[in-house]
Amino acid sequence: MKTREEQLKAFDRLLTIMEELREQCPWDRKQTLQSLRHLTIEETYELGDAILDNDLEEVKKELGDLLLHIVFYAKIGSETQDFDIADVANGICDKLINRHPHIYGDVSVSDETEVKRNWEDIKLKEGKKSVLQGVPNSLPALVKANRIQEKVAGVGFDWEQPEQVFEKLQEELGELQEELKVADKDKIEHEFGDVLFSMVNYARFLGVNPENALERTNKKFIHRFQYLEEKAKGLGKTLKDMTLTEMDVFWEEAKKVES
Repeated sequence: MKTREEQLKAFDRLLTIMEELREQCPWDRKQTLQSLRHLTIEETYELGDAILDNDLEEVKKELGDLLLHIVFYAKIGSETQDFDIADVANGICDKLINRHPHIYGDVSVSDETEVKRNWEDIKLKEGKKSVLQGVPNSLPALVKANRIQEKVAGVGFDWEQPEQVFEKLQEELGELQEELKVADKDKIEHEFGDVLFSMVNYARFLGVNPENALERTNKKFIHRFQYLEEKAKGLGKTLKDMTLTEMDVFWEEAKKVES
């Protein structure tokens, strides 16, 4: 691994390149905070994919792409005299020091739960009106549900045992079944949302990240389905030409290939 001096030199190199691109490249010169936003979101998802795949070489590359975006935003901020990369770095340093009084102050904690609770208490003292204020509105619903539950649990609003959460999940499933009998789509959607919210909560108690779990299943399904498509193609058929029984044979083959 590189020394601190080498790390700082590499970061200084990136800052210099960013300045040169902003001055000399027509595309880079044209970018704004708004035009970069969707690209940053895309890069974040690409990093997430690399992490799920445990592809460390790709993780390194995607981290570089995200770092570029951070430097890009800071460069734009410096041009409008609003902030620069030093302000960004010092801002997060100050926040970390303030929110870790058990490291930089005289507060004592016994475990991770107390650290989280102190974190939320400090945020409220900083002017936050609600512990949920820091949950972005634009988060995907599944991720948002997980963050909401983590936030409220951090201030003690939580179940005590996983069994209680599972009982709640069963209760919500029962309510969904009742609404299915009535066939009111709006109420069905309402109860289905409650089931999903309870599932996310149960995942948290099991120590499972629901977003990661679902994405792993997505990837697994895609792999199996594409295997099925290739097998059908090898037989000179399309999936529409095959029965479900025929497709199931290749589906089971795909599962064995994975193991």
